[in-house]
Amino acid sequence: MLNADRLIAISAPRLRAVQTGRAVSDTSGRCVDPDLKLVNEAIAGSLEAFEALVRRYQTRVVNYAASILRDAGEAEDVAQETFIRMYRSLKRFRGESLFKTWLYTIATNTARTALDRRGRRERFGGQSLDDEAQSLGADSIPSGGPDVETTLMTRDAIDRALATLSCDLRAAVILRDVEGLDYKEIAKVTGAPIGTVESRIFRARQLLRKVLQPLRGVHEGTR
Repeated sequence: MLNADRLIAISAPRLRAVQTGRAVSDTSGRCVDPDLKLVNEAIAGSLEAFEALVRRYQTRVVNYAASILRDAGEAEDVAQETFIRMYRSLKRFRGESLFKTWLYTIATNTARTALDRRGRRERFGGQSLDDEAQSLGADSIPSGGPDVETTLMTRDAIDRALATLSCDLRAAVILRDVEGLDYKEIAKVTGAPIGTVESRIFRARQLLRKVLQPLRGVHEGTR
């Protein structure tokens, strides 16, 4: 699921961002969407191109949804619904933003809908959003690590640190520091002004830095 190194590194001045899917510039300096060729082919009816887009973003969308929802099973459902909505809406994609930005907008809205549904269930069922069942389980942790116990502790600490953030703060910092979107893209995804995005990311980093700072020494000691 979420890369522990990236989230622990929040305590450093800047966090490493995922580079896959990042826009590049052509020789004239114009921004080029790396997904545009596949998108155009999918719009034209190519199932292979659509499946390639799903493969390219499936893990990232699941991880993003999991960071918002704190429930691995529900994140899988949200990711599936995101790609269904993407397929149904693909012909309306005009290229006014990067495809990645457009996709994360769908994922964010789908995750928010899932949170709303969960909130309604819990209001009637008396459950808490902080119930242990909501956190990601041990089965979401990659196997083969040098110290399984440390990995489990790190995973749990990251889950709990993210859980201390509001949904808006959590989405903003994950989009920026894990998914690598820039502030303008995050503003489009979340529907918030850039100034608000900047404030949310700053506040989220401050809170996470405080919670995750002790993990840096533990994590570095396992290398």
